[in-house]
Amino acid sequence: MSRNLLLFWLCCLFALQPLQGIAQAPDTLSAHVSKQRLLLLGTGFTVGYTAMLVSLNSAWYKDQERTSFHLFNDNRQWKQMDKAGHFWGSFHESRAGIDLLRWAGVPDKKAIWYGGLVGIALQTPIELFDGYQPDYGASVGDLVANTVGSAAIMAQELAWREVRIMPKFSFQATRYAAERPNVLGNNLAEQALKDYNGQTYWLSVNLGSFLKPESKYPKWLSIAIGYGADGMVYNDPELNSARGFNAHRQYYLSPDLNLMHFKGRSKVLNTTLYILSIIKIPAPTLEYSRTGGMRFHPVYF
Repeated sequence: MSRNLLLFWLCCLFALQPLQGIAQAPDTLSAHVSKQRLLLLGTGFTVGYTAMLVSLNSAWYKDQERTSFHLFNDNRQWKQMDKAGHFWGSFHESRAGIDLLRWAGVPDKKAIWYGGLVGIALQTPIELFDGYQPDYGASVGDLVANTVGSAAIMAQELAWREVRIMPKFSFQATRYAAERPNVLGNNLAEQALKDYNGQTYWLSVNLGSFLKPESKYPKWLSIAIGYGADGMVYNDPELNSARGFNAHRQYYLSPDLNLMHFKGRSKVLNTTLYILSIIKIPAPTLEYSRTGGMRFHPVYF
């Protein structure tokens, strides 16, 4: 579901100020726990989490009929683009949780284990709310994607103490939103959240981090593998096809920038790079799909 994107941006706004102090290597942070910072984080998270639950319930579920809690299998819908979104959102929410605890001076392994659960904690309420809706329910696929997203950042931090494979997001407007604006979005902001046809999810691999320190390979250059889908107006594959839309998957290969390589002394710059590192920059891209074969885009976003 697209709500995890909105949830993630809200989390970014909440975390923006503290992140100015954490865009640096773990071993350069304070070795002592700061009670003031922990209190700030705990209070902020509690207030923000409560506000999120109230706002989410009001925005999506107010005045809707409720049923008993039940599960719903939506794994065939939207070519699993929603699952990719849940993975991306949970990964970066947990990433922020880990780094915020580091900022507070929590020992590294504890920061990874406790902060790594933030993505699951933030995403799970969506499924709990959905579980009481008559038209759908709690999605096991979404819960799995949330868990895998949080596990992916924890695994990298435990193995390498850094992120070497960064999930990223990009979006461009499509013609499909006009077909069902109430579902796919009435304006660009809504479409970025709802129109899966325009979303692309990437895994940006920082090859330089896997090479020896003396390697001359540029540490700022990454290679990104992308996944998207097109032709989706209805979430049900059979209905979508019956209405004349040809849903299909798309695969991408593109160079990318490792923005964290450009960190400096400026906290504002480091925070900006930290936030922007979740987005794939426009670049020349190879695309493959079963309908269009191999295509080259001079610039793709």
